[in-house]
Amino acid sequence: MLLKGEQLAAHLERELRPLYVLYGDEPLLVIEAADTIRARARKAGYHEREILTVLPHFDWNQLLAAGGNLSLFGDRKLIDLRIPTGKPGKEGGAALQEWCRKLSSDNLLLVTLPELDWREEKAAWFTTLVNAGVALKLMAPPLAELPGWIAGRLRRQQQSADLDSLKFIAERVEGNLLAAHQEISKLGLLYPPGALSLEQIREAVLNVARYDIDGLREALLAGDVTRLWRTLDGLMHEGEPPPLVLWAMSEEIRTLTLIRGGLDRGRPLEMLLKEAKVWGPRANPVKKALQRLSTATLESAMHQAGRIDRLAKGIGQGNIWEKFLRLGLSLGSQN
Repeated sequence: MLLKGEQLAAHLERELRPLYVLYGDEPLLVIEAADTIRARARKAGYHEREILTVLPHFDWNQLLAAGGNLSLFGDRKLIDLRIPTGKPGKEGGAALQEWCRKLSSDNLLLVTLPELDWREEKAAWFTTLVNAGVALKLMAPPLAELPGWIAGRLRRQQQSADLDSLKFIAERVEGNLLAAHQEISKLGLLYPPGALSLEQIREAVLNVARYDIDGLREALLAGDVTRLWRTLDGLMHEGEPPPLVLWAMSEEIRTLTLIRGGLDRGRPLEMLLKEAKVWGPRANPVKKALQRLSTATLESAMHQAGRIDRLAKGIGQGNIWEKFLRLGLSLGSQN
């Protein structure tokens, strides 16, 4: 069965199949769809999860073994199979077809692939997956449809905007869904639910404060503690909303964590940067930050950001700007 991305939620309300395949050219949509399926699976009792990443010389017996290793506690298992190249090879194709012949409600297989060309979509292994389970082709909407996509995202956070405002955002992000997601999230942090004016959107998207958010992100990536301290101090005195500062820092940390995790699994850096939409002038600072920061450091920073988020919502005590500085210091240059 082949579904469109927007059909997934309704499908999961009706049923949960033992096999899902996600592929396409837009990592944000693939990640979100995978998160939705995993959340639905947890509710259905798939509490155990095993991640398998198909790298060179991958042993496909691992997949069949994962399906046969039942939990001691009787939990059903979600097997998260990631094929970064989109090419399982002869052995992998045979293993996937064998899996499809023995589908079981004890295991849910979630297969994640990049964009496939027409030849790969007609390959025997792929058509077998599609016929046995549910496949979603997740592609970025064309520019003409992007305002509608943005409107849908605004509705999720109980906000709305007129067509001119939606077109303004679409033109600013130039079809980059990750950038669009970031701008929409920013609007949710800055403004309450309801209709947004073009002036509000322009002010949020075209923030030109002397100590701006982009400068904060640059200092964080560079590990420049002195610049980061000055920027935070300037943002505080100019009245920048703490949720926006947290969003900016968290987005960089989350991107670094995802790429660092991919590197730890042996994936190529350039591929990971492309998937994370890191290119142009931003690529070199990100590469240098990755050389400096370990997985443990980044995961610790993610936990710190989570505690700051709770503080911003009134849970806990402390000076939030001091917490921001401590977070920045934890990622400072260690040379």
